[in-house]
Amino acid sequence: MTMNDGLETAPIFAAIDAGGTTFKCALIQMGNEKNHREVLAGVRIPTTSPNETLSRCVAFFQEQAVKGIQARAMGIASFGPIDVDIQSPNYGMILEGPKLGWSATNLKTYFEAALSVPVSIDTDVNGALLAEMEWGAAKGAKSAAYITIGTGIGAGLFANGYLIGKPSHPEFGHIRLKRHDADMDFKGVCSIHGDCLEGLASATALTRRYGDPKSLSPAHIGWDIEAFYLAQACNILSLTLRPNKIILGGGLMLAPHLLDKVREQYANLINNYLGQSEAAINSLIASPALGDDAGLFGGVVLAQQLDI
Repeated sequence: MTMNDGLETAPIFAAIDAGGTTFKCALIQMGNEKNHREVLAGVRIPTTSPNETLSRCVAFFQEQAVKGIQARAMGIASFGPIDVDIQSPNYGMILEGPKLGWSATNLKTYFEAALSVPVSIDTDVNGALLAEMEWGAAKGAKSAAYITIGTGIGAGLFANGYLIGKPSHPEFGHIRLKRHDADMDFKGVCSIHGDCLEGLASATALTRRYGDPKSLSPAHIGWDIEAFYLAQACNILSLTLRPNKIILGGGLMLAPHLLDKVREQYANLINNYLGQSEAAINSLIASPALGDDAGLFGGVVLAQQLDI
């Protein structure tokens, strides 16, 4: 049995949020109304070796197909670096990167062969951005950016109807920044640049300086340093892309006080150059409305884009 047999009127899509620590898989049915989407089945699978992780994903989708829950297409929002050039013979392949054992693993060809379903793939942050523009915090925006702050830092950028950076993807986490006065001696954690955005402002960097971020009080200097670097990133985006929305996601942004600190430092840096009121800044720099599901629903958007 393939996943394409016996389609229902309302389309069902397979979605995967392929993370460095967890693969989230789901079958999601889209209703007749644009905003309706129902998760019919889902599972979280630890990211171990490629063979173990991907075979467990395949088993999940095959089990659901036996139950009659069958997808017409699959979308994958994946960790990187990954080849996202649809014209490339290696489209869907994980490239050399920090995730040991995964380089040269082609997610697209693996799932297409195993499940007989067409697959579309992009970066995890591009997927999250597309989902937020479709259903979340950036709905209705003509241009938007999504920055994810976790173990590393990445960004998805959208303007004029397209994701920016194609046929590759942005490496926004490696832009260089001005140092905070209280952070002059920290070398940074990026193995290539040291003190780039990722090297200074990732959760890894904050942990390297001060230990578990969850243990830091809201008044800890580490949060001011973090907000200073993220505000610079937002400042750069505002002065170049001029997006309608900048979404800050990822595990580190779950700290309830951090978003307001970023907005405050952004206002100081931009110094009213763009004439933005406090309310305008609060609207511009936002949290993801879809939360932890943004990447998964990004997979749905990617699947819907396939010409099937």
